[in-house]
Amino acid sequence: MTTLRIEPICESAVAPYGWMLGKPLPIAADAVAFTSPGSDFWHEHVFHAGDGGQHEILWVKYRSTDATVAKLEVHHLTQQAVVPVIGSIVQVVAASDAAGEPDLATLRAFAIDPGQGICMRPGTWHATRSAGGEATCLMLTRQSTTLDLVRHLNHGAASQESRLTDITPFQLQR
Repeated sequence: MTTLRIEPICESAVAPYGWMLGKPLPIAADAVAFTSPGSDFWHEHVFHAGDGGQHEILWVKYRSTDATVAKLEVHHLTQQAVVPVIGSIVQVVAASDAAGEPDLATLRAFAIDPGQGICMRPGTWHATRSAGGEATCLMLTRQSTTLDLVRHLNHGAASQESRLTDITPFQLQR
């Protein structure tokens, strides 16, 4: 079985799949940011739920620490952001090839700790694992994508906005 090394998340490594969240306070004079002794805030990312899409915040608890990944998921219409709040995760990502299938040559796995996150582009294949124990994450996604996926997972209905596919299994390696 092939292995995929888990690497620290960084802005340049995530760029082909989306955007790293949790970057430091920008220091450029024209940055959309505010800093004071009491608090800081700054622009991080403008989330796009896709044409006609409604934003939704979900709580997600990841418990699987299985180092073997044999299935990936993709969302066709929306970006999807995952931010660990309690515990750390490993986010596996892959680009889509010309036919819309996962391009396994582009597989990456990122360690993401609380205070960091990832926002994936539509068409980015992904899988998530807990880095150890239960990890609670805030997820920003499209409401209709969630409903579509829940109907598929709970009732076997055909999914229109997402897809799950089996892949040749690989092993995550720290």
